[in-house]
Amino acid sequence: MSDFSTKPASDAKDSDQSSSSDEGGSSRHRPQSFWSRAARILRPQQGSRLREDIADALMTDPAAADAFSPDERAMLHNILRFREVRVADVMVPRADIEAVDQTITIGELMILFEESGRSRMPVYAETLDDPRGMVHIRDLLSYIAKQARNKRRSGTKPAAGAPAIEVSPENIQKAPRSAKPNFDLGRVDLQKTLAETGIIRQILFVPPSMLASDLLRRMQVNRTQMALVIDEYGGTDGLASHEDIVEMVIGDIDDEHDDEEVMFKRVSEDVFVADARVELEDIAEAIGPDFDISEQIDEVDTLGGLIFSALGRIPVRGEVVQALPDFEFHILDADPRRIKRVRITRKRQAIRRRVKADGDGPPIGDGNDDRPAESTAN
Repeated sequence: MSDFSTKPASDAKDSDQSSSSDEGGSSRHRPQSFWSRAARILRPQQGSRLREDIADALMTDPAAADAFSPDERAMLHNILRFREVRVADVMVPRADIEAVDQTITIGELMILFEESGRSRMPVYAETLDDPRGMVHIRDLLSYIAKQARNKRRSGTKPAAGAPAIEVSPENIQKAPRSAKPNFDLGRVDLQKTLAETGIIRQILFVPPSMLASDLLRRMQVNRTQMALVIDEYGGTDGLASHEDIVEMVIGDIDDEHDDEEVMFKRVSEDVFVADARVELEDIAEAIGPDFDISEQIDEVDTLGGLIFSALGRIPVRGEVVQALPDFEFHILDADPRRIKRVRITRKRQAIRRRVKADGDGPPIGDGNDDRPAESTAN
């Protein structure tokens, strides 16, 4: 390919001049692959740093905007910043980790795998701060199959001095075909604990400050796809997987078992429902400029963080929180550890100001709308 030619510059120049008359302008309209366009746009100039040139080209060069689709540009941006991404940026927080106690029975473990849709889960003893490894669903199925398979052998032995049976294709064809594999799930003791099965695998332990690229290499060397993130005190801080790291570059990967989870939904023009893990910047972009987070964005990143910062505690279900001047945050779902789902409602005064600014019509409501909206917990 010409984009990756190793010929000297002078030879390449002569070659280009000699071939220009033959090719004409057709090469300008020839479709190019993603990597061919990347090499052409991102080829560094002498005396410049490649990384800065790539970033500047993607941001300011019109040719780069035309050469790459939005998805391709996003992927290139992710590749550029990948070396700065740390494990803390990609890990699943402790509150969201689905793990199992080593004393769980294999019957209960089968149900948990079925309900969660996971293929592997961390294993702990008593608390998540005492991890023991991980369990893979394939190891569980293999264990159950071995227990259910008949391991008994026939006690009949050939008589002493009996002639040996000659094995031939004819004899094999005449063998009875009615025999069925002796496989009985009733032999499996579903009350046996996970620790007793011996199928717990080792797991990687890494600090949150570790580079995600370094963790990816460790996973490749150790042939594992899961690591527990341990804080400076030895407690479990989060969980990082091979898929989480790859998604930092290419975006979300959903398989056939992943349920589509709606993180943000517009119920009406002034009512929204969001997962508490949604980034504040994404919410502000979806709602509009009146969702002003300029004072909070340096302190918190997510909707849940905004509400927790405003209250100084985890709210209870049904509580209404005043975290921003023009909006109310109704807690739809929460537990003692975290906020889960929130309904965001634009206040009446803000609706009236927005309608006046848009010039779409008279203010909404009557004179009594000047009073603040009621915010009582259900």
